[in-house]
Amino acid sequence: MATIVKLPSGSWRAQVRRNGRYVSKSFKRRRDADGWAVDMERRIDRGENVSKTRPKHLNTLSDLIDLHIADMHESCKPLRRSKSFSLGKLKQDIGHIQIDRIDRETIVQFGRLRATKGAGPATIGMDISYLKTILTHANAVHGIQTPVEAVNLARAALNRLGLVGKSHERDRRPSQEELDKLMAFFDANQRYRAPMSRIVRFAIATTMRQSEICSIEWKDLDMRRRIVTVRDRKDPRQKDGNHQQVPLVDLTGYDAWALINEQRLDHERKGRIFPYNPRTIGTAFRRACGELRIDDLHFHDLRHEGTSRLFEAGLKIQQVALVTGHKDWKMLKRYTHLKADSIVAMAAGNGVKL
Repeated sequence: MATIVKLPSGSWRAQVRRNGRYVSKSFKRRRDADGWAVDMERRIDRGENVSKTRPKHLNTLSDLIDLHIADMHESCKPLRRSKSFSLGKLKQDIGHIQIDRIDRETIVQFGRLRATKGAGPATIGMDISYLKTILTHANAVHGIQTPVEAVNLARAALNRLGLVGKSHERDRRPSQEELDKLMAFFDANQRYRAPMSRIVRFAIATTMRQSEICSIEWKDLDMRRRIVTVRDRKDPRQKDGNHQQVPLVDLTGYDAWALINEQRLDHERKGRIFPYNPRTIGTAFRRACGELRIDDLHFHDLRHEGTSRLFEAGLKIQQVALVTGHKDWKMLKRYTHLKADSIVAMAAGNGVKL
């Protein structure tokens, strides 16, 4: 059975599945795709071999990675930063290996190497997942025989060695004293082009990631409703078109709406609200923590802090999720680290005797 699909790039991809056989190819014109599909079906019916032979220029893992990236761009699905980084590490460490020489031991050694360089179990697990994606894509889309099963065996081995697994859940919350020190430090240093003190407070007030803070635009701000739309918000299941409306409220000790108005006074009301590089924001935060000797505090911990404060303010799970963008409780729970003092305060405010 033939399927002809128009790709976002305008090309046509023909896919033929018949008698347990599968082959596909892309064409610039629809009629070429139709003709090729009919020819493939006839060849399969005659028992002829239709499997693609490996192109001569596809010899190494790096070649397969480049092929995958090209296909993604053709389908208008460019790589995201995390995937791009992982593929870069694969090319750097084992990209030179011939396709038919990739085996379980090669992949296990890659995992060991990544671990010695400081990569954690979750990061290595992601690298292995992307490797499997590359090999599966080459096999399914281009008919190139690849050692997909070797990846499964290597993952099992790395899991037993403790080199692949879930990321460790952080429970680091900054104290108010640490936050006050950070904001005083930023306010006293004129070398920072970005209003770091305001950005830190906004991060807690909205629970936004630094990339989200630096991407929201004035056109996405609803002044009347006090809501801002975060476009393409990070989500493991829906990476594109995941637009979410975030209420700008004062429930965490920092007023998001007031901070937006402060920003309006200092900047033009066009383009991005916080027109800064998110990496620069992260670097400035790390350096400040270092100079103030605040140990083991990351900018992303401010998202945890804001989430926890929303719960401590009395919001329900569904209400907190509207702010944080989480789709279910299991994901949201990882960002919630309530303090015992907050329960005591809530009970005292409600007149509950302890």
